Amino acid sequence: MGTATSAILSVEDIYQAKVRLRGVAHPTPLMFNHHLSELYGCQLSLKREDLQVVRSYKIRGAYNKMATLPREQLQQGVVCASAGNHAQGFALACQRMEVAGKVFMPSVTPRQKIKKVKLFGKNWVETVLVGDTFDDAYQHALQDALVHDKTFIHPFDDRRTIAGQGTVGLEILEDSKAGIDYVFCAVGGGGLVAGLGSYFRQLSPHTKIIGVEPAGAPAMYESLKAGKPVTLSEIDNFVDGAAVRKVGDTTFAIAREVIDDMVLVPEGKVCSTILQLYNEEGIVVEPAGALSVAALDFYREEIKGKNVVCLLSGGNNDITRTEEIKERSLLYEGLKHYFIIRFPQRAGALRDFLNKVLGPTDDITHFEYTKKHNRDSGPALVGIQVQEQSHYELLLQRMKAQHIDYQTLNDSQMLFELLV
Repeated sequence: MGTATSAILSVEDIYQAKVRLRGVAHPTPLMFNHHLSELYGCQLSLKREDLQVVRSYKIRGAYNKMATLPREQLQQGVVCASAGNHAQGFALACQRMEVAGKVFMPSVTPRQKIKKVKLFGKNWVETVLVGDTFDDAYQHALQDALVHDKTFIHPFDDRRTIAGQGTVGLEILEDSKAGIDYVFCAVGGGGLVAGLGSYFRQLSPHTKIIGVEPAGAPAMYESLKAGKPVTLSEIDNFVDGAAVRKVGDTTFAIAREVIDDMVLVPEGKVCSTILQLYNEEGIVVEPAGALSVAALDFYREEIKGKNVVCLLSGGNNDITRTEEIKERSLLYEGLKHYFIIRFPQRAGALRDFLNKVLGPTDDITHFEYTKKHNRDSGPALVGIQVQEQSHYELLLQRMKAQHIDYQTLNDSQMLFELLV
């Protein structure tokens, strides 16, 4: 522990983890980014954990935890629950250490993720699909560990796991050419920010640690506000690498000492950042990996002229989510709008709408209409994409001028889930 009254990890704990991880987890680059630095008026570097051997930092914690266990305990087998990066880090650790492991995953886990776990674990890891949620898989994993006397490898709420994640902070400080004013770090269960924060608090105490959570899963934000870990009744799982109902007791105790501020980022903003990083930087990140950069817009004034690090925590993005990412981004940016429009049931009504209401750069991207009766008008579901936010108000003005009977639908969560 850092001091007699502190929950933070010691520098020695984290350095020992670094030694254990040699030859297993790659030291990832801290890369100065010219474009983002110019955009935000600061000196901004990206810590590229998306380039890690399993494309996320999770191998650090999983391996460090397992490397500290007695061999006879490892021979009994190890268990974890995960549908994502922890499972892959755990699988590689099992393969490298030649330890039999079992991964419990929700039955709805995409096949691509299951394949990657098998790829990293080879013949050392068994995958079990059970239940519909992570919580279901978690309970089955705990039960399996208890019944068969195996060791459960927690994804975040364990001091040795946290120490492994803390090596990210160690590398940042080793590679930085100047003092660091701000570090932006994604927060899910809290293991990464607790480990990184422990190291910074002792060796770079002036650095402000900014924790970043998705707005739909503010577990750490609400816990810090309440002064204790709280369980969220509902969460948005879109940012799956950072969406938990409850942070760890251990990670919370450390986080409350090391986090200077928490920021919640809307999921749509995360999607815009994923596309921005790909289109402008050629960097592929998963939603949780984009959180740190997505938070920068909320700190524009504070970070001007400062040395800033954004931690790209992972790059395991599923290509099948691309259309959803684009859609969420357009909706967040105010560039795509859905309406129910009651068109007069006469020939030429749609042509009039196209000619008199749509602007020169407006585009209909969705249209559903079926004539089922002989009433004067019938409703159609219409999606319209505009080129700039200001064009939306012009569109509404033209609809009113042409006496179009319409209802906006962008604020309807149920409709959003139907369409996206």
